[in-house]
Amino acid sequence: IGRHKGLKIPRRQLRAGSSPAPGTIRMSFKNKLLSSSRKSKQILVASTDFLSISLAVLLACKASNIDLQDLVLNEMLRLLWIPALTVLIFYFFGIYRSVLRYIDFVVIYLLCKAIITAFLFNLVIRFIYINFFHNFFDDSFQGLISNLGWIVGLLTSIILVIGSRIYANFILSNKNSEKRVVIYGAGSAGIQLAEALKVSQEMQPIAFIDSDTSFHGTYLGGIKILSPKKLEKLILRGKVDEVLIAMPSASKNVLRDLLNQIETYSIKVRILPGLAELAQGKVLVSELKEVQISDLLGRYEVEPNQELINKNIKDKVVCITGAGGSIGSEITRQVFTNDPKSIVIIDTSEYFLYSLKVELESTMPNSVKVHSILANVCNQARMIEIFKTFKVDTIYHTAAYKHVPLVEENPFEGVINNIIGTQACLKAAIDSKVETFVLISTDKAVRPTNIMGATKRFAEMILQSYSHEKDINNVTRMTMVRFGNVLGSSGSAIPLFQKQIKDGGPVTVTDPEVTRYFMSIPEAAELVIQAGAMGEGGDVFVLDMGESVRIFDLAKRLINLNGLEVKDENNPNGDIEIVFTGLRPGEKLYEELLIGDNVSKTDHKHILKAQEEFMLKAKIESFINELKEAEKKNDVLALKDIFKKVIHGYESEQDIVDVISLQNIETPKT
Repeated sequence: IGRHKGLKIPRRQLRAGSSPAPGTIRMSFKNKLLSSSRKSKQILVASTDFLSISLAVLLACKASNIDLQDLVLNEMLRLLWIPALTVLIFYFFGIYRSVLRYIDFVVIYLLCKAIITAFLFNLVIRFIYINFFHNFFDDSFQGLISNLGWIVGLLTSIILVIGSRIYANFILSNKNSEKRVVIYGAGSAGIQLAEALKVSQEMQPIAFIDSDTSFHGTYLGGIKILSPKKLEKLILRGKVDEVLIAMPSASKNVLRDLLNQIETYSIKVRILPGLAELAQGKVLVSELKEVQISDLLGRYEVEPNQELINKNIKDKVVCITGAGGSIGSEITRQVFTNDPKSIVIIDTSEYFLYSLKVELESTMPNSVKVHSILANVCNQARMIEIFKTFKVDTIYHTAAYKHVPLVEENPFEGVINNIIGTQACLKAAIDSKVETFVLISTDKAVRPTNIMGATKRFAEMILQSYSHEKDINNVTRMTMVRFGNVLGSSGSAIPLFQKQIKDGGPVTVTDPEVTRYFMSIPEAAELVIQAGAMGEGGDVFVLDMGESVRIFDLAKRLINLNGLEVKDENNPNGDIEIVFTGLRPGEKLYEELLIGDNVSKTDHKHILKAQEEFMLKAKIESFINELKEAEKKNDVLALKDIFKKVIHGYESEQDIVDVISLQNIETPKT
């Protein structure tokens, strides 16, 4: 079957120039009708109504035992007056302003009212004629239609007028959608979605799926409600192209379990947004979103402790370094909505800084003053000037290079930004008597195998050493918060997977056994703010990231929920292949959140407090001086030697390779 201007016409007919099939002719007529002017459509509908009412009058005459052949001209005109008057009443009722493709019960109710009004109006005219004007005409002209005839005419009019519209609605709205979908959830959101799809050209709903057994086998808006067990049969028979989940009030865990069931069928799944996003009460096809990793993980996000959030933000001047990044920008957004006195956002990127400020000010104009500062955190004098000028109370230090392979290729850029920059910011905060300094760290700081992780652990140790220094002038409370991967951050593998699937694959995974912790950006930022408020000085807080997830499993689930199959040895005819590229420089198979076992609970069930070893301030500063010397000489080997001395468990990738190589050397036989 070939496509020609949206019509399905056999290619042999297109080549031979033969006449299209009857179904094609009907489709062509439908297209011409839909493309005609509004006036033409109204005239066509009015003419149809006139014919329908005329037929009803004929049936009324038959019921009244009237022989049409015996009627004279003025009697025929009197009968034709009934459909003409009815059409005129329809016009004044606004019947012809309705669009037949979108007919609903409101239009049908209006039609019934108009028909009954026309019926009563004709009865009144009949009554007036019989009682006041019958002397002007022949006796045979009196009351042509009997009472039974009037009832037959009324019922016939209702059936024909409403029936013609329902049939027209069926014909005009019967679209050949390329996608047949089932809607999972027969609640109010599912009903609204089905109604939206009926007037859409994108999808055609063929069934509802709902777990409520009392609904099974019933119809909702002409669409049958089926058991979840029937979904597999529909998919296996090729009757369904997509599954749309319309359960906006479902919890994260319920949604995760539901996706676990559906993903085995390898069918594309889309989800209606949550209740907060449907506040206007409208459901649009465009609001359906692709399945996200956050939906697959099903993390239950705990309600925030508002007292902890307010502690470092409410009525305070809050500064965020690296505000243009994924975590920095989200912390800024959450600070912005919790009544700070003002916000100072610092970044080296002009574009990201400008975009963030415009976003904040357009969301809540004139609510909070936002100061955007282009500056490098390594410039201590500049940081002191900023902190003192704006009288900063709280600093969230997110500025850092975080991409493991890039920092591995540019080690001293990572050292300068992540270590020297942190020290410069911290010294500036102490000099400016900032109340709270919160360092955003990473799980890669635990027994690091890469330079990025090592620089972040070094930065943590700077805060620990400065915090425990007995300095009467130091009023700054220092806290570190350590967590794993955040969904959708720059450099994250998940957006890459989604792009690769859309491009037809292959999907690249570093190793079949690699695992990672995941958390949404808003959840991470919220917990960072709360953890920062708990610190007493030198504390290392660890966010509960839940269970670690195998990346290979995530890739497979994403492929299946996009309606595709994984191509492998067991399924050579699959759609998307998963290719293993090997661990990148500095990457680990597994990430950890704790260096030791000395960990305690806090008032927040998703925040833990770790007690970890550190160095005295004088010693850590001497190592910083060694780092600066190594940087001047661009001596990477010296840099790694310093990390080995300072950071517990640090092993560079080359060290690991060397150990493995030695283990593989065969011992000579004696």
